[in-house]
Amino acid sequence: MFGEAGWAGFAMEGVARRAGVGKASLYLRWSNKEALLADALTEGLPKISDVDTGTLHGDLVELATQMLDIYSGPSSRAALRLSLEAGAIPGIAEHYQATRTAQILAARAIVRRGIGRGELPETASVTLLLNTLMGGAMMHALTTPPEKRAALAKDTAPHARRLVDFLMHSVTAGAGA
Repeated sequence: MFGEAGWAGFAMEGVARRAGVGKASLYLRWSNKEALLADALTEGLPKISDVDTGTLHGDLVELATQMLDIYSGPSSRAALRLSLEAGAIPGIAEHYQATRTAQILAARAIVRRGIGRGELPETASVTLLLNTLMGGAMMHALTTPPEKRAALAKDTAPHARRLVDFLMHSVTAGAGA
């Protein structure tokens, strides 16, 4: 519901109606819509997490797959709304910022491990590499035609591999020269 209507349209009554329960049932568990949304986002949104497959390529494919899963799956609209509206929602802004910080640190750790293992040149920009990877994954998910989104959401790994192959070739080309 938050993904469809945003914060302004997110209401306990509407959530109760959609869930087929009375509004009082919601208030037994959540004191307000901020608490309900915080729990829904914590439980319902896929996460970006640190992975260690043993290779930078494998780690980046997992990272891109996670990003594609977020923005091509059923929670994509909620994830987008959250990135736009979190700062204006009491109690959600801090939670969202903490989650984003943890995700950024996890992604940066993946690239730093790759540099440490010699899989990337020490001069590689961690920020630029991640911006390119994450932005590429997100934009692919968002620009996939509606009739092809279900197929993408069902199997995001092939595109993640193509994206990482392209990025790694671009970053490492000429590194040995």
